[in-house]
Amino acid sequence: MTSTLDEIPQHLRVDFDIYDPALCTPADQVNDRVAELSARGPLVYSERYGGHWIVTRYQEIHDVLRDPATFSSFPNNLIPHGAGKFLPLEVDPPEHTAYRHALQPLFNPNRMKALAPRIREIVNELIDGFAARGEAEYISEFAHEMPARVFLALMGWPVEDAPMFTEMTDITLQGKPGLSEEENVKVRAEAAQQIFGYFGNVIADRRSRPDADDITKAIIDTPVEFEDGKRALTDEELSNMFFLLLIAGLHTVQGSLAWGVMHLSDHPEKRQELVGNPDIIPTAVEEILRIEAAVSPGRRVTKDTELGGLRLREGDQLLLVLAGANRDAAEFEDPGVLDLHRTPNRHMSFGSGPHRCLGSHLARVELTIAFEELYRRLPDLRVDSGKPSISHPSQVRGVAALPVVFTPES
Repeated sequence: MTSTLDEIPQHLRVDFDIYDPALCTPADQVNDRVAELSARGPLVYSERYGGHWIVTRYQEIHDVLRDPATFSSFPNNLIPHGAGKFLPLEVDPPEHTAYRHALQPLFNPNRMKALAPRIREIVNELIDGFAARGEAEYISEFAHEMPARVFLALMGWPVEDAPMFTEMTDITLQGKPGLSEEENVKVRAEAAQQIFGYFGNVIADRRSRPDADDITKAIIDTPVEFEDGKRALTDEELSNMFFLLLIAGLHTVQGSLAWGVMHLSDHPEKRQELVGNPDIIPTAVEEILRIEAAVSPGRRVTKDTELGGLRLREGDQLLLVLAGANRDAAEFEDPGVLDLHRTPNRHMSFGSGPHRCLGSHLARVELTIAFEELYRRLPDLRVDSGKPSISHPSQVRGVAALPVVFTPES
């Protein structure tokens, strides 16, 4: 039995929709709105999407993420995505552990070290495309394209397929502007179908070639230990895993790349400090990750329990706003201040517990290399305040358009 409205105090009932476009107009208001919710209590309740609790504070989110027996990761999305379960995101231990183990070869330290030079090449190839102009549309020309190419390099797939992936993932997550919700449901499904069709072709190709020798073939052929025995993954399981890797890798990195430039534009003295001392970039990356968290994962209560002093019922849905956890004054001193030297920095942008982001090390490598090369080559890179930027809300929020200017590279 899920919680009913008459069980929930009036002051904890809010009209909040993580997908509401108004959160991003005229400017990105997500952090301000989340702070308002957090001031009411560690949990508040919205009737949107059938009703769900919104968790905004660090300790409560940490407790939920580390207790998958009480707080299941399925469903993760408030809006059903219609693509089956995202693997391993939407399964719980011990099944989750088996799927996660299958992906370990992708992210082992030696592979990440070997991939770093290719990431630097990708970054510089993209910068080459606009460095001489003195201006660029940062998202389409860099922040969206870069992680798409890195994903393909990670998987050993043709990098020239990146534009298709960037377009189809955008549509899958956000639909198309100007369409009705009914129309967008259809175009989202069609975009997801195109991506899954691509995955199916890759899997079929590798299965048909015993001599294929790449990371995709290794994942396909590696038996995985489940409770009922060891077996290879099915085509459907593999496609769902690849889809999650694609979505998670593209849009979280894209957001951090954009927010980093935005915050450093607002604080040119800090940008100059970073340009003059690139050794601080890894610490700065952690702070950029903290001050703007992209993801708000979902959890479902599996049994009656308590959280934040409130009684939760079996079946209740939670939305964990990691952006709120990362700006919790109980955990971070001056949480709204961008501190490029902040240590320790126990931000939750990669989650916590068994579902902590498997690609966190790759994301850090991507962001570090990107900011190293951007500010080495274009040291005065900044947002063009004369043109509008566009942000989008969702459970994976981000920036869709960001015009930038800089001194042209000679």
